[in-house]
Amino acid sequence: MTTIGLLTSGGDAPGMNAAIRAVVRTAIENGIKVLGIKNGFKGLMYGDTVEMDLRSVSNIINRGGTILHSARSEEFLTIEGQKKAADMCKHLEIESLIIIGGDGSFRAAREFLKFGITCVCIPGTIDNDISCTDYTIGYDTAMNTVMEMADKVRDTTESHSRCSVIEVMGRDAGFIALNSGVAVGATSILVPEIEYDFDKDVIERMKKTLRTGKRHFVVIVAEGCGKATQMAKEIQEKTGIETRATILGHVQRGGSPTVRDRVLASRMGNFAVHHVLESKESCVVAAKSEEIVSYGIEESANMTKLLDLELYRLAYEISI
Repeated sequence: MTTIGLLTSGGDAPGMNAAIRAVVRTAIENGIKVLGIKNGFKGLMYGDTVEMDLRSVSNIINRGGTILHSARSEEFLTIEGQKKAADMCKHLEIESLIIIGGDGSFRAAREFLKFGITCVCIPGTIDNDISCTDYTIGYDTAMNTVMEMADKVRDTTESHSRCSVIEVMGRDAGFIALNSGVAVGATSILVPEIEYDFDKDVIERMKKTLRTGKRHFVVIVAEGCGKATQMAKEIQEKTGIETRATILGHVQRGGSPTVRDRVLASRMGNFAVHHVLESKESCVVAAKSEEIVSYGIEESANMTKLLDLELYRLAYEISI
């Protein structure tokens, strides 16, 4: 093994830079050249690379985003685009490709395997929706960002005896919504994995708590459950409580990563390089019960990850 390629793909996540740093320094310490690929698979197709050294990753462990940048590429989704990227790997003498990204990036890696390129995938996504791993890089930071923002919204919500409907990221996964909702004491939490009745699970719960003397409310909604603006309008019409919607949006992707994300990213990046040194097998790096392990890409694609229903039950019971 002499050269590896390193790229970040899909949505950025806090901690990606910490993973980049770990990959680069582990590789160089073991005599491997690292080509950083700019702008994900799009950059790979056109050979947009830079050779990385120890100092190229100095002072990035605390930064959000990704210094290698990320871009989505429709061209790479085609057979022609994938072949172009594979030919570029061979031209650049890249023997293994380390990919930091989410579910879409890993699906692209699965398609890329047919061209004989070894791919080692590191899960970096705030949604925590990679089935084979307990935690993904960026998830902890995103949850803490939502908690901080929701706490600030709560201050004005309480001052004016309002209801705030806060929409968080999670088109298909409710992990951010559930955990941050518990953390801020939300009256109702709506997630894509659990079917809900808006009148029963939101309106009636609010009316019930009104009878106990509560005068302000926070509702956390994963974006996959509907529009916060429409929900706010319906709540105000049915309860008479002034209601505002807050869509946190891309603020959840940014910011300095937490300790947990920095450490997780460092461990996963180090593990990925050692896997490359010891095996030619493609894999997904994962955190399971505080250990860093790996799964075959096909195996990981067939795994499922369930929302913590006990935590959801707890939230329902203690947030009245």
